[in-house]
Amino acid sequence: MSGFDEHDYWLPEHVRGYLRGLGYRLPLEDMEPHIQSWDMWMRAQGSFYDYRDTDGFGRVYQVHRRSIMPAMRVCREWGSLLLNEKTRVVCEEQVCTDFLDTFFSANNFMSLAQATVMRAFGLGTGAFAIWMDLGRKAVKIRHYDARMVVPLTWDAEGVTECAFCTRAFYKGKPVDQLQMHVLGGEGLSASSPFSPSPNAADGVPFSAGSSSPSTYRIITVCFDEEGNVIEPAGVVGDFDTGSAFPTFAIVKPAITNTRVDMSPYGQSVFADAVDAIQSVDLAFDALINEVDVSKMRVFLSDVMFDHERDGGKSTPIPFGKGDCTVFRKVMSTEDTIQEFAPALRTDAQAEAFRIALQIMGDLCGLGISYFDFDNTGYVKTATEVSSDNSALMRNIRHHENQLQGALAQISHAALACSRTLGAEVPDEGTIGVMFDDSIVTDTAAEKAQDMAEVGVTMNAWEYRVKWYGEDEKTAKARARGLKGKGVSGTVGTVSEGA
Repeated sequence: MSGFDEHDYWLPEHVRGYLRGLGYRLPLEDMEPHIQSWDMWMRAQGSFYDYRDTDGFGRVYQVHRRSIMPAMRVCREWGSLLLNEKTRVVCEEQVCTDFLDTFFSANNFMSLAQATVMRAFGLGTGAFAIWMDLGRKAVKIRHYDARMVVPLTWDAEGVTECAFCTRAFYKGKPVDQLQMHVLGGEGLSASSPFSPSPNAADGVPFSAGSSSPSTYRIITVCFDEEGNVIEPAGVVGDFDTGSAFPTFAIVKPAITNTRVDMSPYGQSVFADAVDAIQSVDLAFDALINEVDVSKMRVFLSDVMFDHERDGGKSTPIPFGKGDCTVFRKVMSTEDTIQEFAPALRTDAQAEAFRIALQIMGDLCGLGISYFDFDNTGYVKTATEVSSDNSALMRNIRHHENQLQGALAQISHAALACSRTLGAEVPDEGTIGVMFDDSIVTDTAAEKAQDMAEVGVTMNAWEYRVKWYGEDEKTAKARARGLKGKGVSGTVGTVSEGA
């Protein structure tokens, strides 16, 4: 697909050369053509949207096809369906759950994660990765899409080591920042000719064996515009996070990658629906063109035009250059005013547009009725989607199971790295994710039904565990506390039977 913007950020060649020098094979290079193509479809760019045509006189002219950016719309819908501010990560230990609630809220994580999911579903892959601010003793999470993610070690079960490359600016100049999240002392060689020199920030040399073989290290290498390794002040080149959990998490749709076999990258959610995306914009462009070419035209005879004298010549006073409604009939005195108004075919065009939207929704896993016209004539919002759309719910559960692993993994890493920086957080135990499905299911009705069952088939603390994500100990204590205060209208007023 032509039209790739050379100014977009893709992994620079000097970073690729550095990683090859360390002995790594780069799986990104096999997937890059597909990722570039999916990126162009998301932005509605390329030869399908901007092309040249020839008229009957052989003149070449530029044509732009209108678009509603259907690929981007599909990805946005998946992002909003899977993640929102009500999504919660819960641990066996309530203290850890509260810590994560505060941590994610302070870092605006869920909002940024929704954008990460959107890009991951479009480009096939995204990632969360720990970023350590040692000066402030703070743990943060950075977000990446497929263009910036380079798996280093992987197998059928997933990626165990990964590199991330982004553009930063140091003293007003662009810098390529490479961060490698590697386990223990494996995978890097201090004798490599590509290894950076001793780090000026922490005063220790680049070492491959300075950390425990069972914990993750974050190795940071910066490059200037010429590809030379530089050492910005305050950047620690090699840091042992103390985390036995991977300090990153790969995000991708629960779809098998059929483009490159055995690749650690995922596949775009619309990879098999490109023709349907084209059909949506073809129908939309045809619909708008139908309205445009069907405007009324008025043809006026020469005698209807005023004339002015210009150097002895009689020149008709023209209408504005942008006026494409009124036309002049040259050398004509008959039918001084003639109107032409072609019949609109918008009903047929709209039906074709609707069918194209339905096919696209079905092929992208959203269901055939997700993108449909409402009574006002435009696409329904997600809140109007029927709760009995079983195909959509099956796909949501499928993607949630995949996403839950990524959220749990980055949560484990955030807690472990926080302990390394001195936070007093106990062992979190098992981590789960409570997704908010109220956009496609009647959550309020389910909560009301469970409320009616409290004291009959459900204890008050069980209700709190299910709907508030509290651990059993905390839920029992809070349920007793509400009951002791005599709060009416709450689950705490009902005996918990414990």
